[in-house]
Amino acid sequence: MTKNYLLIIWVCLSYNAYAQQNNFVLPDSLSTKDYEYFINNILYEEKDSIKERLYAQSWLAKAKREKNYGQMAHSYKALIYTSNKKLQLIYVDNMLATAKRTADIEFIASGYMTKGVVQYDRKEHMNALDSYLKADEYISKTNNPYLSYKVKYVIAQIKYYLEFYDEATALFQECVNYFKENNDRAYLNSLHSLGLCYNRIGKYDLCSQMNQTGLSAGVRIKNSEMEPYFIHSEGVNQYFKHNYPDAIKKLKKALPAIKEYKDFTNETTAYFYIGKSYWALKLKKKALPYLKKIDEAFQNQKYIRPDLREAYEILIDYYKQQNNKDLELYYNSTLIKVDQQLLKDYKYLSGKIHKEYDTKKILRTHRNMEQYWTIIIAIMTVIIAVLVYRHYKNKRLFEELMNRKPETHQSLASNNTSKDTELDINPEVIAAILKNLEKFERNKKYLEKDMTLAKMALLLNTNTKYVSKIIARYRDKGTVEYITYLKIEHIIELLINENKYRNYKNKSLSDEAGFGSTQIFTRAFKNQTGLSPTYFINKLRSQQQS
Repeated sequence: MTKNYLLIIWVCLSYNAYAQQNNFVLPDSLSTKDYEYFINNILYEEKDSIKERLYAQSWLAKAKREKNYGQMAHSYKALIYTSNKKLQLIYVDNMLATAKRTADIEFIASGYMTKGVVQYDRKEHMNALDSYLKADEYISKTNNPYLSYKVKYVIAQIKYYLEFYDEATALFQECVNYFKENNDRAYLNSLHSLGLCYNRIGKYDLCSQMNQTGLSAGVRIKNSEMEPYFIHSEGVNQYFKHNYPDAIKKLKKALPAIKEYKDFTNETTAYFYIGKSYWALKLKKKALPYLKKIDEAFQNQKYIRPDLREAYEILIDYYKQQNNKDLELYYNSTLIKVDQQLLKDYKYLSGKIHKEYDTKKILRTHRNMEQYWTIIIAIMTVIIAVLVYRHYKNKRLFEELMNRKPETHQSLASNNTSKDTELDINPEVIAAILKNLEKFERNKKYLEKDMTLAKMALLLNTNTKYVSKIIARYRDKGTVEYITYLKIEHIIELLINENKYRNYKNKSLSDEAGFGSTQIFTRAFKNQTGLSPTYFINKLRSQQQS
């Protein structure tokens, strides 16, 4: 029923967009204008949206009349930025279809980039990532470094959103270095994003440095658009430095401009850290209105992030202490909905969701509220089912891991004729690289810290492009996935075969495998085995004792 309803809406919107395009009559005043006129007069400013939409429609009408597909694609892009969100996806699909008719690879890549931007703005992050990767596929066939770094920037944004901060930091640093000499606004955006990453990995001084660099650069290049965002970033950073009054001051200073930009995500973030700062200062009455803004954003915009989730925990505890059962239940019930959305949107990060205020605590809260006994039973049933399922799942995964046969890679340099023909690489070069790859695995070079694609290429005596292709073909993995896989396999073998490693903490195991941080190690172990390192070690110990 829901799918049919959505289909009807989509058809109606598509027809509406089609009708608007085909019923449009080119005004006489614009009929003689050339394409340069439309390009120069569409500034993508909201205050002129009606006027600019007229220009965009006229541009499209002229391009259709002249069957100029390149200009049609450009005019669709203009329509995207002068239309409401409901029509944007329709126009972006039209733009892509038209761009493909030009057979211009850079044009098509730019089309996928634009589609990704629209999807990201609609919070369709996984779809946006697909579009960005498609853009990257086309860009890889060109020699356009600017487009390459544009897609690198947006993929870094997705990685930041998914909390892969180390990977995002590396990409944003590359963007900073490139855009510094090539695009002022992109340089400021990259500095800001890099600062956010530094904050997330606990490098608060580096975050402050990026913010100050961004503010100074904005003054130097006479671009003040990013100024409130650097102030906003520093306000959040000061919260983590425990400078709460300064955090409040900076965030309040940034808020008016951010609200004017209608940037509700950063507006909501500002409210959260203002509220948290007041809370840390024991000014709870001042904190509450700001913390409640997080719920407003969720109710009105369906916007939530794992870090903002804490607002609900604070509100639940507060109203529990106030013995206000209605509000306590409201925020409890909403928290369940929040968690459901986070589990859906952050599927790679679901293990973190119940870190500080897990479902068991919610269950204990409901247990003391007799009037809501039906909710208690429902939640208990779900929790028990999850725990039972998790118990048997972990038991099965452990048994599979113990009974597995360690993967032994056959000689890569032999019997590869069929695979060699699929690669656009000289067979002799392939054989040499495969021989070096065997040596790389045999000597456990993958255990070195900061093992990057560039470093691997150096060790294998080739270039990064060949390394990526050969690992993908012969190991069926991406380069990062391949290195991570070998590291985790190494740790598993040590834990199974050598008792002393079972006494190692996660940090020591992380260092042993050459991971950049304990967090990355534990996440990689869980992704590869389905088990946490701690669970696996405890099961090994109990098995040994029995």
